[in-house]
Amino acid sequence: PDFDGNRLSLLDRGMVYAVVHVRGGGEFGRKWHEEGKSLKVKNRFADFVDAAETLVSLQVTSPPQICAWGTSSGGLLVTASMNLRPDLFRAVLLEVPFVDAMNTMADPSIPLTVGEWEEVGNPNERDYFYYMLEYSPYDNIRVEAYPAALVTASLNDSMVGYWEPLKYVSKLRALKTDSRPVLLQTDFHAGHGATSDRYQGTKEAAFHFAFLLDQLGLAKAPLLEG
Repeated sequence: PDFDGNRLSLLDRGMVYAVVHVRGGGEFGRKWHEEGKSLKVKNRFADFVDAAETLVSLQVTSPPQICAWGTSSGGLLVTASMNLRPDLFRAVLLEVPFVDAMNTMADPSIPLTVGEWEEVGNPNERDYFYYMLEYSPYDNIRVEAYPAALVTASLNDSMVGYWEPLKYVSKLRALKTDSRPVLLQTDFHAGHGATSDRYQGTKEAAFHFAFLLDQLGLAKAPLLEG
């Protein structure tokens, strides 16, 4: 994880910020990485759900007060976990999320696709096709209640096509059974990363955080002292 001073504004308003190191990452060595790749990718989502449940069991929070935040491939982690346990989260923030795994990973002309086959497998092969179909976020949206969501897309994104978050939002809005908002924010100038304008980046962070705070009922909460 990196340090982002913007996140301090969340702590000042009483939020707890937790980072989850799921299997598939390299934080805990080679074996940890191997346990979350290829035909073990679903271990990542199990770990994420377990982390949220652990926070609840430790009485750090409760399901009505949990938000999840994922960017790019982290968006796949959050949305796949949300499909498993939509009741566990109050809201999600998804920044240029990789959510249409089946179509993107089957198209070798898309940047990064071929390189990612070593990590998650090639769905053009039978075993990986059916395994990926079981967790691909877009393909597993169901008719039930879901957390509130703020989803971002960038028109010039060459890594996660803007159509991925757009079609995800469209399907989620069509199938969800609750009245929680699903918002889409599209940047017509940026690419996959954040804007290069520092002030614009701060404004975007404020917008995203305001959404989360509003969903948690903390939008007008006083700042913590000390």
